[in-house]
Amino acid sequence: MEQKIRENSITEGVIWKQLLVFFFPILIGTFFQQLYNTVDTIIVGQYVGKEALAAVGTTGTLINLLVGFFVGVSSGATVIISQFFGGGDWKNLSKAVHTSIALALAGGGMILVLGILTARPSLALLGVPEEILEDALLYLNVYYSGILFCMIYNVGTGVLRAIGDSRMPLYVLIVCCLVNIVLDLLFVVAFHWGVLGVALATVVSQAVSALLIMLRLMLTQEAYRVELRLLRFDRGILRSVIRIGLPAGAQSVCYSLSNLVIQASINSFGTDAIASWAAIGKIDGFIWMVMGAFGISITTFVGQNFGARKYGRVKRSVMVCLAMTLGVTIGLSLVLLVFMEPLLRFFTGDTEVIAIGQSFLRILAPSYFTFVFIEIFSGAIRGAGEALQPMLITVFGVCGLRILWVLLAVPLYPTMQMVAMNYPVTWTATATVFTIYYCRMKWLERGKRAAGHLVDENA
Repeated sequence: MEQKIRENSITEGVIWKQLLVFFFPILIGTFFQQLYNTVDTIIVGQYVGKEALAAVGTTGTLINLLVGFFVGVSSGATVIISQFFGGGDWKNLSKAVHTSIALALAGGGMILVLGILTARPSLALLGVPEEILEDALLYLNVYYSGILFCMIYNVGTGVLRAIGDSRMPLYVLIVCCLVNIVLDLLFVVAFHWGVLGVALATVVSQAVSALLIMLRLMLTQEAYRVELRLLRFDRGILRSVIRIGLPAGAQSVCYSLSNLVIQASINSFGTDAIASWAAIGKIDGFIWMVMGAFGISITTFVGQNFGARKYGRVKRSVMVCLAMTLGVTIGLSLVLLVFMEPLLRFFTGDTEVIAIGQSFLRILAPSYFTFVFIEIFSGAIRGAGEALQPMLITVFGVCGLRILWVLLAVPLYPTMQMVAMNYPVTWTATATVFTIYYCRMKWLERGKRAAGHLVDENA
């Protein structure tokens, strides 16, 4: 036990250094995850056509609707595990790990059934054009067939990051990315399987990543070791996981629903607009991965230091992480503004698709920094065990305003630029509320009471 505590650098040392040590493996891993998704899009767009590009692109919001909910719920386990690990509670740590894996298995089975049953009516509800409908349905059905691998990987990665291991998920993602690229080239370029080939490559690569993550968890001798015979739900821990994770899952659903409204609005502009939106999603995904990696880092930092009752370190780490995330995000936004045209050409040579993408990115790029406040403050608050309030702020501030914008403002000025304007408007409003809520610090006091901590302002 002493060895485990000494090795936990998250609660020790210089904050910015330890943040970077934890952050970079997450960032690089997320980069490879984004890379293999982007390679899918590039290969489809260049070797199959813009119709196939649009078909694959329009499925993302539907997949995120179901997957995002269960990943959000399981994120509650990540917070609980990080707090047990930070506090040295090895018995409950083991129970939390096995509960989270059991949740992954149950969630994967539910998504499989729900996804396949709702795929066609969901695409029809979105108004997907007839010429890409069957390809989009094919991609969804194949993807959902392998969804269990995706869930095991996501939950297993959350377990490892909760205990401070951000390197193993990186190694797994590198392998997964390489497998996906090789299979994309084999199935699409060599075998000419089109959208089916891309979907199969994704599922196989996710199966490889799930296997590697489970081997890592099953072969360790530490307290977080996974033993198949112990896979079951612990009622007390499951309640805590749901208390923290359900709001995150609900928030993810609301995000997905609002994105579905946006996707439906974009679909109304035709195949060129859909293809352009698919390319934009891959390009700006590299900015989101940076903010997301910092968000994961601060949630784990706050969770472990909160578990160790180092509340002063909790506050300092949030400010350090906020400053670092702002600097990197602003820099990447400037790069995107300068190089957006050649970046779009990676995905398609169609001049109309490129022009639509450029007009959209001119509005998005200068606005990304506002979301940093949402990402970091919400991650910190969740790390202390409070999930409901961040969910409510995000749901009303981002998702609710986004839907209102698309339903009320876009019909008055039906252009892609007006659709794009929903992002800076909703991000700025929500970031303002989050900043005020965070600075009041009542979330930290409530977290202490919920965890049964003694209030120690000098900690």
